[in-house]
Amino acid sequence: MSVSQAVSAATDLPTVEAKVRAFVAVAISSSADGLTISEMGELTVALLRLVIASLDSIPADGAEKKAFALAAVGQLFDAVADSCVPIIAKPIWYVLRPTVRQLVLLAASGMIEQLLPLVRMSSR
Repeated sequence: MSVSQAVSAATDLPTVEAKVRAFVAVAISSSADGLTISEMGELTVALLRLVIASLDSIPADGAEKKAFALAAVGQLFDAVADSCVPIIAKPIWYVLRPTVRQLVLLAASGMIEQLLPLVRMSSR
């Protein structure tokens, strides 16, 4: 699984939505043989960095930007999180999945606040 492939596929696209779709598409194809939780975390952070950098230049309310970034993380989670779970744990996973999704979104919300200054410094 290569996070750099997903970032490369999305970087030069014109809209934030197109970037998210391309990133998630590459993540899906890369996760066909499974993902580790670490790889899922890397994908999430890379997607957040990409979205934050893209949204920073758009004139919109900060809350709207944050909501869009969280929606992108939700989209990534919905697309590839099942790849992190071994087959034997799938029955339990389907019960816990909504709670884990909320925890990931809460963690992403905190990450946005931490990544925002870093992304702004790196784009200078």
